[in-house]
Amino acid sequence: MKKITSLLTLVFLLLTAAAQAQGTIRGTVVDGENGTPLPGVNVVIEGTTNGVSTDFDGNFSISPKTETGVLAISYVGFKKKTIPFTNSSQDMGTISLMVDSDALDEVIVTAYNLAIDRKTPVAVSTIKAAEIENKLGNQEFPEIVRNTPGIYVTRGGGGFGDSELRLRGFNSENVAVMINGIPVNDMENGRVYWSNWAGLSDVTSTIQIQRGLGASKLAVPSIGGTMNIVTKSTDAEKGGNVNMMTGNDGYTKYGFTLSTGLMDNGWAATIAASKTSGRGFVDGTPFEAYSYFLNIAKEINENQSLSLTVFGAPQVHGQRQNRLLINDFRVSERGIKTNIDYGYLNGQFVSIEDNFYHKPKAMLNHFWDINDKTRLATSIYASYGTGGGGGRSGVNKFQADNLNYRDEIYGPVNLDIIVDENKALGIEGSETILRASRNNHQWYGAISTLSTELTENIDFSGGLDIRWYKGEHFTELTDLLGGRYFLDDSNVNNPVFAAKEGDKILYYDEGFTRWAGVFTQAEYSKDELSAFVSAAANRTSYKRIDYFNYEDGDPLQETDWIGFTGGSIKGGANYNLDGVNNVFANIGYFERAPFNNAVFLNFSNLENEDAVNQKIFSAELGYGLRTSKFRADVNLYRTQWNDRTEIVNRSTDEEVIIGNILGVNALHQGVELEFEYRPTDKLSFDGMVSIGDWKWNNNVEGVELFNDERELVETVDVIIDGLKVGNSAQTTFALGGSYDIIPSTTLRANYFFAGDYYSDFDPSDRGSAGPQTWKMPDYGLLDLGLTHRFQFGGFATVLRANVFNVLDTEYISDSQDGPGSNAANAQVFFGPGRTYSVGATINF
Repeated sequence: MKKITSLLTLVFLLLTAAAQAQGTIRGTVVDGENGTPLPGVNVVIEGTTNGVSTDFDGNFSISPKTETGVLAISYVGFKKKTIPFTNSSQDMGTISLMVDSDALDEVIVTAYNLAIDRKTPVAVSTIKAAEIENKLGNQEFPEIVRNTPGIYVTRGGGGFGDSELRLRGFNSENVAVMINGIPVNDMENGRVYWSNWAGLSDVTSTIQIQRGLGASKLAVPSIGGTMNIVTKSTDAEKGGNVNMMTGNDGYTKYGFTLSTGLMDNGWAATIAASKTSGRGFVDGTPFEAYSYFLNIAKEINENQSLSLTVFGAPQVHGQRQNRLLINDFRVSERGIKTNIDYGYLNGQFVSIEDNFYHKPKAMLNHFWDINDKTRLATSIYASYGTGGGGGRSGVNKFQADNLNYRDEIYGPVNLDIIVDENKALGIEGSETILRASRNNHQWYGAISTLSTELTENIDFSGGLDIRWYKGEHFTELTDLLGGRYFLDDSNVNNPVFAAKEGDKILYYDEGFTRWAGVFTQAEYSKDELSAFVSAAANRTSYKRIDYFNYEDGDPLQETDWIGFTGGSIKGGANYNLDGVNNVFANIGYFERAPFNNAVFLNFSNLENEDAVNQKIFSAELGYGLRTSKFRADVNLYRTQWNDRTEIVNRSTDEEVIIGNILGVNALHQGVELEFEYRPTDKLSFDGMVSIGDWKWNNNVEGVELFNDERELVETVDVIIDGLKVGNSAQTTFALGGSYDIIPSTTLRANYFFAGDYYSDFDPSDRGSAGPQTWKMPDYGLLDLGLTHRFQFGGFATVLRANVFNVLDTEYISDSQDGPGSNAANAQVFFGPGRTYSVGATINF
């Protein structure tokens, strides 16, 4: 790490003068129809990877390596333009791009479900590749969108990739994430595991956050909103880059990207790979991750093209799974870095709680312009996931205050003592072991959309969305910790099983999910008015095979398919009052099938006969302002979530108690503001304000709880009316700014504030009226960054430095409510303190 830091410092000091001496080509890119500046336009010197994006006012400046060349100017939805230059210091003036209607239909609407500014009537924020490269550093991928209204990002326990994005108070199960238009939310539980996508930021060209209903025609679980991630593809210019980064706690990253550009034979390819490793800010959370990305595209003819994309990120990382009391962190010598989920064996580090996974994904896209008015876009994809999460089983010797197995309270576990005890048991076998909860899967799907122009002003599209998923779930014995075997009685087919390392124990089942959907959308656009109405219907079916809880040959070992029909209908309109002001509104209703764990109770084949669809109604109003120096968007939203799935699964020494809570409703409403201001060419500001009111809005009385024989055990009430939705800050504020100290150097600062932040809780545990859940302390975080561009040996080079949480603010990032709903009993995670990264990218 010292060598890398020294190299970067030396390069920075020696080459600053050379960087300032370059010539510069400047210009302004505008919409050719109305003269509006276009921010985020890609401006590249043709045949190289030397490129920039236009700023808020459509301005750009680029330093060429040669006196002559060609500027290639491209922007999604507009026709590409090339302009030759004959001097490395030249003002190109105003450059107009004309709208490409085919590209709008095919790329934005059809393929990736992206929203179009001043046309698509949804609340939307877009983050371009340049911002990701400059600001992300060694943060988690979702943290790059933290300054978006309504979003709260937490790192959870602090392990690599364990972050979670929450939108408008909805957790990841209710935020649709798509990569190149393909859904990635887990088919069984709806979650997104960001550790599976390490390195994705290296090949991302655009991230678009659509809050609320969104522009997607698919019946995806977008109660809170949709996150669209578009990777680099055939628009990449010939060339590539190598990059390196170092940071706190041993963080290192190395990688490269190489692109052929679109060749004369119609082929194009992009390949990228990287390695990331480090110790982790939190104790006991080391990580090692690799990523790879391949895109191969072929223009078959002027009407058809194919694109194959394959990417994945095998990784392993230590985790912090167990929250602690605030006082525990105060008492511990390690403070907010405290982690009780690791130990040492024979002097070697051992993760008691860890995660290891590899989830490669492949997608093949076919685009076909059937005629001037009709086009077909089809994607087929496949994903194979292998891995799981580690932990312990048997006698629990890992409690935080158990000094028999820890050198100090809240310190790492002394596994040598456990090994000695297991060995002493001899033929009795181990009483404490390490295990891994495995979750392997296969996932196949296809999405096909046909779009046609019915009239000059009306477009129609419709299509199919088909998915099939198989999940394999079991516990693998990974370490006997010195014993001869582990006695497991979980399998009724082998109730006295002396398990060895690698054997399946505790549970073993397979879950199957089928999804078949259809969708249609009609769009109207004329003059200043654009509107749409869309409808979708889908059938979700679940099936389960349990190899441990049922004897082989028992017909109950395999369930029938259990299906749910859902769908959505939504519509909206945008009206451009003039070239500066626009207003929009949207409204929609959809029903979503319950997840797998609500269909089969208590991790068995016991069917929940009362499972029903969740029902969501949403409405939104918005206003946009666009001037030469100021952009702003404000919107009001209201989302009513009825029949939210709530399940009771409790175990006692005598029996299992289960129940289905029907009629649990929540209301999420609020106001959001996002703005950008550029008073001069060198200085710019951006920010947002989000104020939410998210709460449970009814009680449910007379909930019947049964045992696994379906015998009534008790009747309870769920008293939650007026309680705040937890684990997502309901008030957030951000203000950022950047200043070009010199043309080649930009200084950045950003402040983020989170308030009205309440502890999470299980509604089924609220059996009587009680206090409001504990409100966590408000907090604010200051980040600083610097970007420096220069020529290094004839290559365009960029140095980036970021310091996050500059003031080393101590704050609680997650909390689980405890007895009395107060600070003393809350189980919490603290967010990271001050961290930093320094990196360099050399383009060729």
